[in-house]
Amino acid sequence: MTFVLRDSNPVRLTILAIGLALARIGVIDRERAVETTDLAWPRVVTGLARMSKGAVDVAMVGVAVGTAAVAGVGVAGPYWGLAFALGGGVAGGTIALVSQRFGAEAHDELALAVRSSTLLVVAISVPVSVVFWLFPYELVTPIASSERAIEYGATYLRVVGLGIPFAGLNLVGSRTLVGADDAYTAMQVRAGGAVANIALNAVFIFGLEWGVAGAALGTVLSNVAVTAVFAVGIARGRAPGIGEFPVQIDPFGRYYDVGTLTDLVSIGTPIGARNLVWTVAEFPMLTVLAIFGEPTLAAFVIARRIWGIMNTPGWGFGLAASSLVGQSLGKNDERGAEAYGRDIVRFSLATYVLFAVLIALFADRIVVLFAEDPTSPEIPIAVNLVYAACVAVLFQGVGGAAAGPLDASGDTRIPFLSQALGVFFGAIPLAYLGATTSLGYWGLYLAFLAEASVPAAINYWRFRTNKWKAISEGYRPDSATPSD
Repeated sequence: MTFVLRDSNPVRLTILAIGLALARIGVIDRERAVETTDLAWPRVVTGLARMSKGAVDVAMVGVAVGTAAVAGVGVAGPYWGLAFALGGGVAGGTIALVSQRFGAEAHDELALAVRSSTLLVVAISVPVSVVFWLFPYELVTPIASSERAIEYGATYLRVVGLGIPFAGLNLVGSRTLVGADDAYTAMQVRAGGAVANIALNAVFIFGLEWGVAGAALGTVLSNVAVTAVFAVGIARGRAPGIGEFPVQIDPFGRYYDVGTLTDLVSIGTPIGARNLVWTVAEFPMLTVLAIFGEPTLAAFVIARRIWGIMNTPGWGFGLAASSLVGQSLGKNDERGAEAYGRDIVRFSLATYVLFAVLIALFADRIVVLFAEDPTSPEIPIAVNLVYAACVAVLFQGVGGAAAGPLDASGDTRIPFLSQALGVFFGAIPLAYLGATTSLGYWGLYLAFLAEASVPAAINYWRFRTNKWKAISEGYRPDSATPSD
């Protein structure tokens, strides 16, 4: 049954068809297209499930409570994003170390990298949860647009903050499996958690009428469940109902290793900072949107959720690039690493074109699903923002895929700087001009474009310089032989 599900999954078939079509006309290599598909499509499914979960959260809250609740969840969203900034930074270091050690068959070093990642993510995420529980009102008040939005946002933040350590651990578990050449098992676990989250939210929001607190509680409980599955599966080498895991790691081994933790911090800090860029940027962005008014704020929250769904191919292609490039580097096959990176960028862009066209065709029908009243003033604003996002997301396909080889090699500072430039020197100034001048909503449309196009240009330029190959030599496993 598992084999049938793997081969007949519509996402896999769609991505594979794109890859084979590109191979047929000589744009990418056929074998690399198949390998990339096998690693990317489970991650795309996971992304679709998780981003759809976020979109459904907003839609459920909007239908059950109203526009102010959507705005409240929106202002709490940047803080929840800290889970993925902090955990994602550590996990970025995890996949770089795991993929290289997996390629070199350095199993003891691989296990140490995973245990050290676990220790690090717990150490940095638990204090954040404590702060969110103690000071939710103080955190959301500066960026909320109304008293009702403050109340909803603080309620959501206090509860959802309990899930931050578990969300970080989930990322480490997922990246461990992807780095060990198994994205399918990671998909089963995390996508299953997203589906469970949607089911829990339906019960809590509509059945028990807990509103935004119910949405937050569903997120926490589903992340706890996913963490438990990863912990059992990685410790035992298999998990009930899931099957075999590609690695088995003794949970009672050594966690604290200065060299490994140093590598994780040096690789992961720029990745975490890159993930943190948009989280931090949302605070001034939401303040700018408050100038436009609550309908625009709600419309922006809706458009960002849809943008997240459109961006899910990047989840797959970026991690596929990190894994395949990292494995090649672990074998000291730099030419193969470059070939994987180049083909995956082209493959990613073609896939993004298809996704963007589909979303653009049905934008108006998708947006109305997020509102209690189809005639709400935020609906037309959100539709136009989605159209702008459909153009901008094409650049996201290039930038995200080009960052994959850089992440695999440990050359993570440039993707961070490119993201920061795109957001802080492009998106936010353009949005502010829109709010304060006759540029109006065009400022928001151009903000989407700047956010994606600047990193795309810089990341791809850095990939083409090949400097990442030399940087990777400092992170390759001890058992690897020197490159020629």
